[in-house]
Amino acid sequence: MSPMCAETAGIFGIGTDLCQSARMERCLQREAFLHRVFSAQEQALLAARSGKARWETAAANFAAKEAFLKACGVGLGGFALAEIAVLRRESGAPYYALSGAAAAWAAEKRLTAHLSLSHDGGLALAFAVLERRGD
Repeated sequence: MSPMCAETAGIFGIGTDLCQSARMERCLQREAFLHRVFSAQEQALLAARSGKARWETAAANFAAKEAFLKACGVGLGGFALAEIAVLRRESGAPYYALSGAAAAWAAEKRLTAHLSLSHDGGLALAFAVLERRGD
């Protein structure tokens, strides 16, 4: 097999991140943090949860944002964090809902973002895979 060039279908990048739920418990007390990091849809998701479930969801979403940025190879300043929304399907499965510069960049590069989340022992884990579409 020959190595894939940058313009063929396949894996563009992967990223992973961990976030402590207790960290989000503290951060969510600051209104400015909530609005800077989380989209309006994510804020509604968080508002619908309370206590430990709220902090775990916020931690998982935050980790997913950082995992996405790592998969992109652009670092923490690449896009506004609120442009990288992490939502849940009716089944509970997480997915990225990109907007603004993040959505434009992903569309230009023909990328589809895949996401897996997990929680255990006060930590949330996110794993992101960016796949280049072959269309």
